[in-house]
Amino acid sequence: MNQRAVFVVDANVFIEAKNRYYAFLICPGFWDALVWHGGSGVVCSVDLVKRELLGGNDDLAGWVKTTAPPDAFHTTNDADAVAWYGRIVNWVQSEPRFKPEAKAEFAQAADPWLVAYARAHGMRLVTQETPDPMSRKKVKIPDVCRQFGVKCANTFEMLEDLGVRFSWQAAS
Repeated sequence: MNQRAVFVVDANVFIEAKNRYYAFLICPGFWDALVWHGGSGVVCSVDLVKRELLGGNDDLAGWVKTTAPPDAFHTTNDADAVAWYGRIVNWVQSEPRFKPEAKAEFAQAADPWLVAYARAHGMRLVTQETPDPMSRKKVKIPDVCRQFGVKCANTFEMLEDLGVRFSWQAAS
């Protein structure tokens, strides 16, 4: 790869990693990689995701408070992101396939802000959501990304692109 993409990360990446395959005690290297790449400006998230993670009152909230680079959570209050947010929400609201509840849920979440921020800043959005163009009950991030020309990746694709490797060591 010639140039590294800059990744903006959805809350579900952090939450699923903590709850499953990259739990803090099982794979501290995952969290170390996020800190290192966050500090280098290659991986970030947005303020609304930070707020969601801090609301968990768990190990992940503690990690966000004490370990995550503070400048790795960018503000969504910038003119370009706000403009794209408006376009994205208007498109979702005008899409007849989505149920009203799905439209309302999407508009209230960090999801449209993530897509808007990624679009405004030429970033790749990392989410564990999978596309579902026929979905009526949930507006899926990858489907919105496709509509607005934003590239998506899952956690594993991001780690591979960043060249992250985890190694095993015997317990002492």
